Amino acid sequence: MNSDLCKRLGIEFPLFAFSHCRDVVAAVTNAGGMGIFGAAMMSPEELEEELAWIDAHVDGRPYGVDLIVPNKFEAKGEDIPDAAILAMVPEGHKEFADGVMQAHGMGPGELEAKRAEQLVFRENISAEGAARSLDVAFAHPIALIANALGLPPQDMLDRGKAQGVAVGALVGTAEHARAQVAAGVDVIIAAGGEAGGHTGEISTMVLVPEVVQAIAGSNVPVLAAGGIATGSQMAAAMAMGAAGAWCGSVWLTTAEAETNPVVKEKMLAASSRDTVRSRSRTGKPSRQLVSAWTEAWEGKDAPKPLPMPLQTLVSEPALHRIDQMSQKGHEGAQDLATYWVGQGVGLMNQAMSAGGVVQEFKEDFLTAYERLQQALEG
Repeated sequence: MNSDLCKRLGIEFPLFAFSHCRDVVAAVTNAGGMGIFGAAMMSPEELEEELAWIDAHVDGRPYGVDLIVPNKFEAKGEDIPDAAILAMVPEGHKEFADGVMQAHGMGPGELEAKRAEQLVFRENISAEGAARSLDVAFAHPIALIANALGLPPQDMLDRGKAQGVAVGALVGTAEHARAQVAAGVDVIIAAGGEAGGHTGEISTMVLVPEVVQAIAGSNVPVLAAGGIATGSQMAAAMAMGAAGAWCGSVWLTTAEAETNPVVKEKMLAASSRDTVRSRSRTGKPSRQLVSAWTEAWEGKDAPKPLPMPLQTLVSEPALHRIDQMSQKGHEGAQDLATYWVGQGVGLMNQAMSAGGVVQEFKEDFLTAYERLQQALEG
């Protein structure tokens, strides 16, 4: 595709694949799109290992990195020991999570140890942790770096300009898009409420043209995100002014994906109604696959979710154990198993390779383009 964004980033097709799996990132980049490696939960050492692997498998083709550096979370900027952070988690929340597992025939396991491990997330989104992750990312030949929550730190913007790396940011409102452009970002990702993971409330069909209009004249391209799982949807978004599509959910059912196989099968069988937007996983609203776990947290007896990152200390250790037990055939764990996914899951009905998904996007995009062209010529 001969667009300004494709030329700038050196890609063939403006399909951006957010994934926590390095194999997906490499496969999409090698197929002509751009893989974006999600690194929020990784230590700088782990990030270095993953990016070095990607470097070795993309033959110089462009890829990106996505980090989370939120402006607000519990105990941000405070020198509070890990033990004190863990002590902030109310016993009632831990007991509720344990009770959900026990109701499905599961013992709690070593959840306290797993809660301590989750504190790497707190370190990663601290000023010092973010700086270390940025050092790692900018030491590799990345073409784009994105911040998933709030304004990117100034250091990210400065280093992006100095090294010719585009800086992107996810937004859920036109107001946020204007603020990001004023801050100096190079690419806006307009994520509608259909998206998996952290998301706002405005639908993609409404949000994309709002954002395009809001920043008209800035020359900052907009990528459409949220519920996009086909090339025809990508074409529709570009018809509304987007420069491409940013997708995350559609890669979760690919052969390369890191997704728990039990959850992968659930996704392939799910409809677009089988997701829920809830604060129960991280403390911020995020869309995930409906399961017995999500239903329990939406019940009238469930405690109110805690702020980030405290809710993560409740949910992630339990969900890690649920994933492990579900893959061992435990039926209760299989009922509980879930993961982040958008409403586009209803269109994800066939397992295929990540490269195959890119090819299908291209073909579907061209079909949609030709259909519109024929309508104009008729």
